[in-house]
Amino acid sequence: MTPPVTGSSVTESTPTQAKSGGCGCNSNSSATVEMDEKLKERIAKHPCYSEEAHHHYARMHVAVAPACNIQCNYCNRKYDCANESRPGVVSELLTPEEAAHKVLVIAGKIPQMTVLGIAGPGDPLANPEKTFRTFELIADKAPDIKLCLSTNGLMLSEHIDRIKQLNIDHVTITFNTIDPEIGAQIYSWVHYKRKRYRGIEGAKLLLEKQLEGLQALKEADILCKVNSVMIPGINDQHLVEVNQVIRENGAFLHNIMPLISAPEHGTYFGLTGQRGPTQKELKSVQDQCAGNMKMMRHCRQCRADAVGLLGEDRSQEFTKDKFLEMPAEYHFDKRQEVHAGIEKFREELKTAKEKVLANKQQAANSPKILVAVATKGGGLVNQHFGHAKEFQVYEVDGTEVRFISHRKVDHYCQGGYGEAATFDNIVKTIADCKAVLVAKIGESPKEKLLQAGIQTVEAYDVIEKVALEFHEQYVKEGNKD
Repeated sequence: MTPPVTGSSVTESTPTQAKSGGCGCNSNSSATVEMDEKLKERIAKHPCYSEEAHHHYARMHVAVAPACNIQCNYCNRKYDCANESRPGVVSELLTPEEAAHKVLVIAGKIPQMTVLGIAGPGDPLANPEKTFRTFELIADKAPDIKLCLSTNGLMLSEHIDRIKQLNIDHVTITFNTIDPEIGAQIYSWVHYKRKRYRGIEGAKLLLEKQLEGLQALKEADILCKVNSVMIPGINDQHLVEVNQVIRENGAFLHNIMPLISAPEHGTYFGLTGQRGPTQKELKSVQDQCAGNMKMMRHCRQCRADAVGLLGEDRSQEFTKDKFLEMPAEYHFDKRQEVHAGIEKFREELKTAKEKVLANKQQAANSPKILVAVATKGGGLVNQHFGHAKEFQVYEVDGTEVRFISHRKVDHYCQGGYGEAATFDNIVKTIADCKAVLVAKIGESPKEKLLQAGIQTVEAYDVIEKVALEFHEQYVKEGNKD
């Protein structure tokens, strides 16, 4: 059933195509407008490359690449927790054949899954045979699934022909710095052609190979997303320079994500007490870079075996002992029917959003406020407060509703009862928000939120519509902050 839409999608904001390649944004010619439409089509069902698509389409990663050719100070691939979402974390390694079977099983069970990525737990291009064999099997048996890989970029240029041949249209490079001195603080060593490089020498080599790989992607017309881990006191003030360089070299999308650092992870940064950025610090750097190129703000820093919509992880439903016993139920026609239904709903949603926004006129001195949204996807306010595992945060100014970030929380409802410690953590997590938009909420948490200065709005409708209506009421009540 298609959820009801009574109220809005602002069309996906897509950078224009560069004159000399397939990823940049610096031309306004009529040919560029045509390329924009092609770009929109290329990212339309990719939940990582399109913020709007991530409400509707799912992705999965297969863990076939255990080895890595660099050592980052924020990574420990030996650590695993089934309940944690963090890059490099996996519960099981798969062979290419096992991975291909898993993809076909999940493509039948979760037909809105449109993207297959290989992101580790090491580096896919440090394991080229396993990586490319997996992609070969998927491309042959499931031609409608997009193929992606994430890499540190060290070996990218050396495998660009094979990537192009397999029609891998989306590649992510983790690009933390353009300064080898900063890189020496982030990378312990770099292993290249049977030699290990350390310090500035290793960081310089990695940077040279990353820039070479980025240029190769541009020339091959392969969309490139750049991930940058924000590390306070090391590269946080430097990321604006990184943003400028990657844009000039053809990157399509920039994802600045927070360092995840805890002693129990066993990473160098975790053990030395290096902190991650605050939400405010992260947003500030993202905002500084947003004028240069398209920013990804909806990243969930997924496990290397993640399955499902961004914001959910169903990997434990498909462990090896389970999926190997399941039949491969991939049916191209049935999947296309599901996708057609999703696209119909997206068009309805788009029309509804445009109607809402067309009737809005920004009042003088209209304040910008943040609201937290409980959602299960679909671009709707459609989740119970107590069931939320994360809140999506939007900035509202009276005429525009802009996605800012997602913030993870623990379930408030545990066995039918609310936990006081969990509630306190939720309040702390969304303390800068003026309201929380939910499908339903109990009287007790509603009252406690109000005492904390956070209003609640109960609705089942388009996020933008509910957010704008709350903003209008907020201003009418005389709030100007």
